Amino acid sequence: MVGTVRLVAPKRGRIGEVAVQDKPVRYALTIQDPASQRLTWYKPPLTVLVIKKVRDSSVLPPFVQLVTWLIEEKRMVVFVEASVLEDPALARDHRFQGVRDRLQTFRDGTDDLQDRIDFIVCLGGDGTLLYASLLFQQSVPPVMAFHLGSLGFLTPFEFDNFQEQVTNVLEGHAALTLRSRLRCIIMRKGEEGQPAKPPTNLLVLNEVVVDRGPSPYLSNIDLFIDGKHVTSVQGDGLIVSTPTGSTAYAVAAGASMIHPSVPAIMITPICPHSLSFRPIVVPAGVELKIMANSKARSTAYVSFDGRNQQELRVGDSLRVTTSIYPVPSICAADQITDWFDSLAECLHWNVRKKQKHLDELSDLTHSSSNDTLDSLDRDS
Repeated sequence: MVGTVRLVAPKRGRIGEVAVQDKPVRYALTIQDPASQRLTWYKPPLTVLVIKKVRDSSVLPPFVQLVTWLIEEKRMVVFVEASVLEDPALARDHRFQGVRDRLQTFRDGTDDLQDRIDFIVCLGGDGTLLYASLLFQQSVPPVMAFHLGSLGFLTPFEFDNFQEQVTNVLEGHAALTLRSRLRCIIMRKGEEGQPAKPPTNLLVLNEVVVDRGPSPYLSNIDLFIDGKHVTSVQGDGLIVSTPTGSTAYAVAAGASMIHPSVPAIMITPICPHSLSFRPIVVPAGVELKIMANSKARSTAYVSFDGRNQQELRVGDSLRVTTSIYPVPSICAADQITDWFDSLAECLHWNVRKKQKHLDELSDLTHSSSNDTLDSLDRDS
């Protein structure tokens, strides 16, 4: 990588004391301040990957404007997916033809972008950031996401003044949210007399879902945490999500919303056949093991951020824990402001009709009482 980035995150804490075998031992309880996570470049970034929403013609003008500006004004090496250049609408854009031959291309599943990209810009909805996470299965460059899609939990930037905003980021004037990812490994049981198949290893940003797939029967899934059997899930399935994913499928299934800086894993049942089965939150460092119960009527199916659905047969197991490679998402303002703005904008969180204040109520009561007395006087 030509340009390098350093994530600066100083800590604050308090000193406490605990007794171990009757001997006081001093310890430091450190709590990271979210506002302290800042973006600092060791060297100016030179390569940028631009990811745009597919099959959306409204994104094409901003895309052309951005890549042209990055190449001509910022003198950066711009990477785009090869399939983007195959769009017939771009072939008719005269301005784009001037920079087309200066773009670097790649194909998903064929070309490795690791250590070739300094900076990522996403144009579209939340799916563009999920796709960026999928492309980088190890360390991820800082991601700046512009809201040009339908939702926008993960895309805090507006495109109107993109030149000023991108320049600020390139100069290192930006806050970061380190969005944790889940490392998911499928361990396959070997057939009779055959060795076990190589494990499937994926990183997900939102959630991994284990459900009954096309089966008409309830799923019967065993859940282990750090090797201990916790419960069996009987229902439509189970969602294991990151804090970032808590506002996606999990919240629709009745889970709480967790700020993305909280180190945790959320476990949410899907339509459980039990009134008392509520979503739970466990520490980020634990390892979950999920497998179909040996007496289950059917197999289970697992998907990763809505992709790569695979069958989970009896004897197979899914191992899930927090990855050491988060997604550094660049904030438009800061961690707290961006998150609450997204809740208000996307979910209309805590939006309700306001109560009348006491002065208005007393006026209404007083006028109502006077009207009643006046009517009584007239009647008498």
